[in-house]
Amino acid sequence: MKPLCVIWDWNGTLLDDLQLCLGLLNELLEQNGSPNRYDLAAYREIFGFPVVDYYRRAGFDFEARSFEALAADYVARYDPASFACSLCPGAADALAALRSAGVRQVILSASEQTLLNAQAGHLGVAGYFDELLGQADHYAHGKLAVGKAWMARQSFDPAQAVLVGDTLHDAQVAAGLGTKCVLCAAGHQSRERLLAAGAPVIGTLKELPALLGL
Repeated sequence: MKPLCVIWDWNGTLLDDLQLCLGLLNELLEQNGSPNRYDLAAYREIFGFPVVDYYRRAGFDFEARSFEALAADYVARYDPASFACSLCPGAADALAALRSAGVRQVILSASEQTLLNAQAGHLGVAGYFDELLGQADHYAHGKLAVGKAWMARQSFDPAQAVLVGDTLHDAQVAAGLGTKCVLCAAGHQSRERLLAAGAPVIGTLKELPALLGL
């Protein structure tokens, strides 16, 4: 059944920042004295939310340097570099297909609001969305709360919406909002991990319109 609204995750779902994030992880690990290094497959097995737990799994020593300091260092590198990232495969066609079908679209992101606005504007996709819902800071921990506040202002049943993301956290957010969920295995977590959520898993966003009955 065609949804009334699609709630999009941003990083790794619409914004193809996977290689950037992997490179920055290895760069920071080296500069902070950790012997750990990750290839793409290994990265996709450790990435997740909360970010502080992901940093621990990656091998950062918070006694040597605080999570807040590491996060600030990461953001200082990520933010300018992210404007070289493109849309994920199939994203442009999926956005256009949803708009043509009259489906509302919003972004619900763990990204800081100003950065999210700038990235979406830079890529020329901001006009597809009713709202861009980001965070007040760079710590990526308030996505569900922001989504609930937005949903409370809407007049439709959450079950008429679909959240599209690339991590198990997106499935958790969808459950918290009461929406359906579709996960895409082209982002920050592997297909094998995503299958544990019990939601439909697609290979790329090219598959999304057909899955939604458009």
